[in-house]
Amino acid sequence: MHIHIVLIGFGNVARRFVQLLDESRDALRALDIEPVIVGIATRRHGAAFLDAGFEADTLARYVDLVAADNAVGPASGSPTALELIQRLGHMRSDARVMIETTVLNVQSGEPAVSHVRAALAAGAHVITANKGPIACAYRELADDAAARGLSLLFEGAVMDGIPIFNLVRETMPATTIHGFRGVINSTTNHMLCAMERGEDYDAALRRMQDEGIAEADPSLDVDGWDAAAKVSALANVWLDARMTPADVEREGLTPASSDRARSARAAGRRLKLVGSAERDALTKTLAARVRLEELPGDDPLAILDDQANALEIDSTPLGRIVITQRDGGLEKTAYALLTDLATLRRRLGR
Repeated sequence: MHIHIVLIGFGNVARRFVQLLDESRDALRALDIEPVIVGIATRRHGAAFLDAGFEADTLARYVDLVAADNAVGPASGSPTALELIQRLGHMRSDARVMIETTVLNVQSGEPAVSHVRAALAAGAHVITANKGPIACAYRELADDAAARGLSLLFEGAVMDGIPIFNLVRETMPATTIHGFRGVINSTTNHMLCAMERGEDYDAALRRMQDEGIAEADPSLDVDGWDAAAKVSALANVWLDARMTPADVEREGLTPASSDRARSARAAGRRLKLVGSAERDALTKTLAARVRLEELPGDDPLAILDDQANALEIDSTPLGRIVITQRDGGLEKTAYALLTDLATLRRRLGR
């Protein structure tokens, strides 16, 4: 099955995804997946569309490609992302897919939310690693996709490529989820571990930036916004929360966290930034929060070091389930896009 793809966003995750497609050609062919990337839009370098599809090595040189004869045009006159999505919708194809990997906007989820709306309106399935649409507008977008008979897939939105959404959707039928809690931000967990070892807050943060773990502007991580967006996304999908990150009670790291982390460690405990949500069984009210918690040393979240993440799901009848990610990174997120492509192929059947 030929699956025609438009990439909206072409940062590190999308570039690694393109490489994975090339590296996984034989495996994908065994799944009857023939991916064809026909469009690409970036914030810096404009957009391009090629009906026949771009080769992997051509995409790797995309900055030069936008001005090439077989592109829609140079960066100054190239189409917008929305125009590329509309053009994808007009293609004759076994399946049309928009893959969205633009930068997170934690306040509104834009422009990713608009990209998803446009793709669904154009008759294209959606795969996203951007948590913004799921954290800010999940129910609206999911209902729209269902009404049109399209898929909205987002395995890479939380915990990189660890299949937490697939786990619940595909392997836990007739299960009720009451809540969850987890360490779901790598930067802050890495910093807390570093501060336990004696680094102060500023030094730990600088090292995270130098190692490429934290962004140049790390406020989304250290202020708890990234974790709040993930809590919102998980609660929207699993608990029908209909919330946004602004609805999540939020605490982040501060310089005072250094002393707290060391004191907790000396007492045989661990200080962790924990994101959680649960629905009260009686009142049905939902509580969602991101806050620093001192955990017993044997807690499954307390044993997480450096970039490790974990999520504990409280459910009936299965009880509590913990899934742990020992290694994160952009390759794992790129792999999540590939797994969503495989999920889509299974859904489309013959």
